Amino acid sequence: MRGKQAPKRDIEGDAKYNDKTIAKFINYVMERGKKSVAEKIVYDAFEIIKQKTKQDPRHIFNKAVKKVSPLVEVRGKRVGGANYQVPFQVRGERRYFLGCNWVIKAALSRKGAAMADKLAVEILDASNGEGAAVRKREAVHKMAESNKAFAHFSR
Repeated sequence: MRGKQAPKRDIEGDAKYNDKTIAKFINYVMERGKKSVAEKIVYDAFEIIKQKTKQDPRHIFNKAVKKVSPLVEVRGKRVGGANYQVPFQVRGERRYFLGCNWVIKAALSRKGAAMADKLAVEILDASNGEGAAVRKREAVHKMAESNKAFAHFSR
């Protein structure tokens, strides 16, 4: 790594719930700097969740992210001319990022609805342990499990 690492910026809570995790999620949803559009998508998705479940959407969102976030992942490591897929534990920040990113990507891959609707359905599916994002997590865990023999290369 060259130079100094950029300092971590402290993020403020979101406008509606004053929650840092939701503010980060809004930033992940945002494209081309259009934060107001991302906020509208996320808050509309939360309203849909609230109408369908009659529960606080923050709890369902946190439950979904917890069920989607991976504990281990594989990274490629070159040892003696061969590339190995070495399983590593995932740090907390990266775990949250991957979970959110998989939920967003899974919602984007759904067809035929507004993004808020697709996001709400994907969050509900993830909180129930279903959906494409949960399958992605299981695939990553399976890959790490099958490459457990190379764990001694991790250092």
